Amino acid sequence: MRPSESFTNRLEQLVSLQQAHLSRRNAPLPDVALGGFLRYQNPVLDRKSVPLSWRYDLNSETNPFLLERLGINAVLNAGAVELGGKLCVVARIEGADRKSFFAVAESDTGIDGFRFRSKPIQIPDSDPGETNLYDMRLTRHEDGWIYGIFCSERHDPESQSVSAAVANCGIVRTKNLEEWERLPDLQHQSRQQRNVVLHPEFVEGKYFLYTRPMEFFMTAGSEGGLCWALSERMDPCVLGPQQTLDKQVYHTIKEGKLGAGAPPIKTSQGWLHVAHAVRECAAGMRYVLYAFMCDLKDPSKITHQPGGYLLAPMGPERVGDVSNVLFSNGLVSREDGRLYLYYASSDTRLHVATTTVDELVDYVMKTPVDGLRTHACVEQRLGLIARNENLRGRDALTDKALAI
Repeated sequence: MRPSESFTNRLEQLVSLQQAHLSRRNAPLPDVALGGFLRYQNPVLDRKSVPLSWRYDLNSETNPFLLERLGINAVLNAGAVELGGKLCVVARIEGADRKSFFAVAESDTGIDGFRFRSKPIQIPDSDPGETNLYDMRLTRHEDGWIYGIFCSERHDPESQSVSAAVANCGIVRTKNLEEWERLPDLQHQSRQQRNVVLHPEFVEGKYFLYTRPMEFFMTAGSEGGLCWALSERMDPCVLGPQQTLDKQVYHTIKEGKLGAGAPPIKTSQGWLHVAHAVRECAAGMRYVLYAFMCDLKDPSKITHQPGGYLLAPMGPERVGDVSNVLFSNGLVSREDGRLYLYYASSDTRLHVATTTVDELVDYVMKTPVDGLRTHACVEQRLGLIARNENLRGRDALTDKALAI
């Protein structure tokens, strides 16, 4: 049976819109962001980026009205790695049914032109109670594997509430982002474990992991800090004692909870991190990104931590499925020193922000720490003003900046 004219017209329209969406070029926004980051006009991936064949039954006999059979709600939190000269992300795709799954998209530029590979990733099943998988971090480890560390969520068997969940850490590994070997889930002493990140190198001959042990799925209480622990192996990965790396602090961006982002970038000055911090406010939980640096020889010690956030939701980024949220689990440094930060806004779409390793190192090492009190923070600002006043008369442009 030949497709109807209405079916053919609708399919032509869908194809045209998809091609236009995928071929958009991405220009930087005029705003100069903190840390030297450039934001871009368009998300790099969103629900309209997902291939038509993943959403529509394209058979006119079984889908005569060409309706979307398996809808997509969002494309968000993506791990990232450079592979074969391309920037590759493993994105979290959330269906209209709330179940998330993973898929690889790749781009030559890292800022536009992302295309999904032919099929989503089918993570090997480990437990019939495992309900939802999301937020994969990718670590190219010195042992030769690329590890994917992700959240594995189940219903809480100890609760009568249908909304109660327990989160653990699932682990896969690959060499090419095509074949995935599933390893046993992370073994640890905490009730909940999310935002786990594998360090790229051995530490004292062991695998070093950033963790966030928690008692409850959503609320952090006093357990919302960023920790670290060691494991002898990855198969299985059994955590030793978890030690605090960074903690919650009253009336700061990380008052509610905090968690690791992507694996850190190795620089000559130390291990460079971009993490997320959460505080509660009248609008709910506000997620921002912040940066810090750890010692090159001892990644369990923070050496530099600027006060305040690195990136926060701006403009349209503030609106979405879960508003007022930035979250990142993908950070890639290329050979030319360019740095690509992949972040999601409001649990809805995936963006990129770019800078250089040198600029972010400068930001982390030279930006003042949080003064923690209004009095101290005003003193910091007064000191900055005084130093700038001492530059008066140096040149016309500086004087013009001081006069504005």
